[in-house]
Amino acid sequence: MKIRLEEVERYERPMTLRLPFRFGVITVTEGVQAVIRVRISLPDGRSCQGVAAESLAAKWFEKSPEFTDDQNLDQLRQSLDIAIGHYKAYGPATPFGLFAGTYRDQQKKGASLRLNPLVAGYGPALLDRAILDALGKATGNSFAQMIAQNMPGIAATELTPDIDQLELAAFLAGLKPAPSIELRHTVGLVDAIAGHPREVDDGLPESLEEAVTVYGHTFFKLKVSGVADADLQRLVEIAAVLDGIAGSYYVSLDGNEQYDDLDALLHLWRCMRASSRLQRLVASILFIEQPINRKHALDMDVSPLSRIKPVIIDESDAELNAFPAARALGYNGVSSKCCKGLYKSILNAARCRMWNAEAADERYFMSGEDLTTQAGLAVQQDLALVNLLGLTHVERNGHHYVNGMAGLPQHEQDGFLAAHPDLYEHSRGAVRLKIRDGRLAIGSLAGAGFASGAHPDWAAIKPLVSPPPRRTDYKLTRPPE
Repeated sequence: MKIRLEEVERYERPMTLRLPFRFGVITVTEGVQAVIRVRISLPDGRSCQGVAAESLAAKWFEKSPEFTDDQNLDQLRQSLDIAIGHYKAYGPATPFGLFAGTYRDQQKKGASLRLNPLVAGYGPALLDRAILDALGKATGNSFAQMIAQNMPGIAATELTPDIDQLELAAFLAGLKPAPSIELRHTVGLVDAIAGHPREVDDGLPESLEEAVTVYGHTFFKLKVSGVADADLQRLVEIAAVLDGIAGSYYVSLDGNEQYDDLDALLHLWRCMRASSRLQRLVASILFIEQPINRKHALDMDVSPLSRIKPVIIDESDAELNAFPAARALGYNGVSSKCCKGLYKSILNAARCRMWNAEAADERYFMSGEDLTTQAGLAVQQDLALVNLLGLTHVERNGHHYVNGMAGLPQHEQDGFLAAHPDLYEHSRGAVRLKIRDGRLAIGSLAGAGFASGAHPDWAAIKPLVSPPPRRTDYKLTRPPE
């Protein structure tokens, strides 16, 4: 079905973290969420609205100290502004056709404004979700139903010459959502490990130990800083808590681009292996995430490390051909994040299926990661995506660092709770994720649209009236019909 993007309303909503979160080079205490509402028109003359939301995150998409945090946010706003212009100019087309048909122009225009490929992809990633939400509501189909029927028109194109169209079609048709998913709890670099620090004292878990006790987590994501002695001591403290879990637990190690080469990380690994207090934790590690700085990550062979533990790319997954390039260098997997694009995740998941069939081995995989997705549209759409792709666990950290929907209008909170009673609960004065035994029930995300049974209170959030500062005119290069 070919659609046309007619209108995009842009909003922003501030958020304050209840606990500071450190990753890589930044400690976050507050942030901004972008929220959009689009209107699409269908060939039969009908029109329908769709919504999406995503954090505007400083120092993840672009980590260069050359740019301030405020400039990082403006870069993401610019990316969305450019994508809106491209999509409106390009249609009518299938939803995937809008993405694929404008992909090169989006990257080219982004480069001219010094937006790296990851930043340039942010705008389309947000638009694509809202467009699919509108299409699902117009046709009465859920996200899973739209993908299984390939209503977006997902196809192997010249952008992905390594993907076979028949295998892609079979992959999409075979996708089925599960009723629940396991959460992987993030342990940031300044997080308390044990006890109750009383930094917030709001009745919610503050330390790793409390999160394990209250939420029942058995999957964890551990950040490392690149300073071996400090990392080793911190991992020993973490292991003291995790080893108290009665059954098995599972860990991913996130390098957050803190290494320029493998030597320092291999040194840390040898020290971990040698520590008697880390034996169970080391045995529980599932994979290592993006240890090498993106400037060098796809310039070196990581096989010496991946032969020990599987290694995935995250920040280096900036363009559609990044995963095949990483595979050739010994990487085993790639992350899925809605902020990097749902179509990229779907295509990369299809690659994993195709490559594993060729190798007769399950060596290639996708992980589900978080960019502080907040309760509401952002977390719902990301959960729906990774769940449909067959991931059994996903990193979630927004619920720990932000106090659920506290601060939002009560009727908006009540609307999300009523629409998704399996996913949310009301506790400690706010609607928040309902985590039981480390899992989230997500059956209610199967309604018409893209996992959006409720909408924000549009009157209570700030509309973005003017575009971010950047202006230069550009022309769209549209391929022939």
